[in-house]
Amino acid sequence: MKDNYEKIRRLMLASNQMDGGYYLFARKAGIRENTLALLYALDDGHPHSQKQVCEEWLIPKTTINSIIQELTREGYVTLATAEGTREKTICLTESGQAYASRILEGIYEAEQSALRRTLEQYSDEFISAFECFTRYLCEGLADAETAEAKEEKQKGRTT
Repeated sequence: MKDNYEKIRRLMLASNQMDGGYYLFARKAGIRENTLALLYALDDGHPHSQKQVCEEWLIPKTTINSIIQELTREGYVTLATAEGTREKTICLTESGQAYASRILEGIYEAEQSALRRTLEQYSDEFISAFECFTRYLCEGLADAETAEAKEEKQKGRTT
């Protein structure tokens, strides 16, 4: 168990450092981290609903709404209603695409370099393994309880 604890800790630290790298990049670019995440999500050329972005990128709906309002005022995004649904689709405008490209260019270059260097040392199986670990961890965390919650359950059973 101790051996696994250290391995998990290394994974969590690496994940936190990766998140921190994006956070620091956003600060350097003069935007909020969630704005960076939204631009990154929208820059794949596919339509995305507000709900989808919130779920996939774990950004609260109120935060996404605020960012969209700001980017709409700046002329970078528009909202379109998808056919047959009330769901809004977020779209980059032409100036939004140019803005996202300017912001994200440095990230994409750093990501490509990091991946190339990593694949020189490891197979691309590490990506599948990381995705698998993430999926299993999220499943476990969804079912996990705090010690306090377990104690409350026990108290409820004994009374």
